[in-house]
Amino acid sequence: MVSQLVGQKAPNFTLPSTSGEPVSLAEYDGKWKVLFFYAKDGSPTCKRGCLNFKEQYDLFQSLTPPVEVIGISQDMMEDHQRFKEELGLPFSLLSDPEREVADAYGVPVHLGIFPAKSSFLIGPDRTVHYCYDWLFRPRRHVARILDAFSNLSAGGKMV
Repeated sequence: MVSQLVGQKAPNFTLPSTSGEPVSLAEYDGKWKVLFFYAKDGSPTCKRGCLNFKEQYDLFQSLTPPVEVIGISQDMMEDHQRFKEELGLPFSLLSDPEREVADAYGVPVHLGIFPAKSSFLIGPDRTVHYCYDWLFRPRRHVARILDAFSNLSAGGKMV
């Protein structure tokens, strides 16, 4: 389960992105980041989840320190490009068609066909501080990540 990564180093990866360049998690070392896995571009739950991140993106960027947002799914880059443009997403979407990164993070596939939707709050040293499975709760997961970050910023400990 994804919660096993809490307190551990987040696995590094390099994936193609909607920015046109491959993106590596190591590029974000020294920064807070939210890595969120979603099932499918355009599905209602995933669309709502991505829109929640879009709606709160300026808040993530205004936090001290700022928090980067990165989305990952199995969809191909062409689908990601259309989805990003359709929704006007201000963050990159990465393509993980073979689920290598999702598997490295322990993101499950429910009933053998439905990829889970999981979010990870990762610190500047790449330590995973919080994870949340938002399979059926796309409206709550962004608030939970922000609460977790707020708790950490106030000196709380998630690990």
